[in-house]
Amino acid sequence: MSETLQTTDADLLDRTAAAVREAGAALRERFGEVVPYRTREELMSALAANDGTALDILRPRLTSLRPDAGWVEDELDGGALPSGEWWVVDPAEGNVNHLRALPEWAVTATLVRDNQPVLTVVHLPLTGETYTALAGAGAHLDGRPLHVSQAADLGLSVVATSQARPDEDEDVVRRVGSSITAMLIDALVVRVAVPATLHLVNVAAGRLDAFWQFAGARADLLPGALLVTEAGGRISDAEGRPWTPQSAGFLAAAPGVHAQAVATLAR
Repeated sequence: MSETLQTTDADLLDRTAAAVREAGAALRERFGEVVPYRTREELMSALAANDGTALDILRPRLTSLRPDAGWVEDELDGGALPSGEWWVVDPAEGNVNHLRALPEWAVTATLVRDNQPVLTVVHLPLTGETYTALAGAGAHLDGRPLHVSQAADLGLSVVATSQARPDEDEDVVRRVGSSITAMLIDALVVRVAVPATLHLVNVAAGRLDAFWQFAGARADLLPGALLVTEAGGRISDAEGRPWTPQSAGFLAAAPGVHAQAVATLAR
């Protein structure tokens, strides 16, 4: 049997983290100045250049770890995957922030097995932090266990939401606006920013008490979903039903405020 097939998921997580950190270092070298663009074409070209820098490292490294796994790198893709193993990668999560010299961006890689996330790595190159999760084995920040908050009152909670994608359907945009208004009434503080993954690592770490989003893509939500679940949080759609990548909404919260958040989003 080959070394690749003998590799345990724990070993695979460590090797995945090394590849993601290497890609993050390459993107960090490109960071610091605002990248100008005047047209949509120039913007897309700049985004693609960042993606390519990271993918040139991630694709061969991760493919060598799991040669038979499929590959998903379009961060806007959603829905279920075919059976088997798939790498779901966001080479520059928060890519627009990187271009604008804003610090909120990351590199992520998640191994999905039969539509269930098995392991994930989220690396923040500017801070050097690496968040990891392995199904059934917990979530960690640089080796330290993560735990969601003990919040029990939404009125004392800090919550967050994010824009799923540009050019979103108008009905979704209006629903997002209504949900922010409802949370501004019911929660203590509402944070609104991209990307989703950075809010979700904060839920997993107990810094935020809840995160919600309407629509969304696999690469946005799968890493954080596994991190929050393994840190003891609750994941659902916006109505409180089990979440899948096909769901129209997403909610990750500390158990003590999950039901309250569902009620607020239903208004």
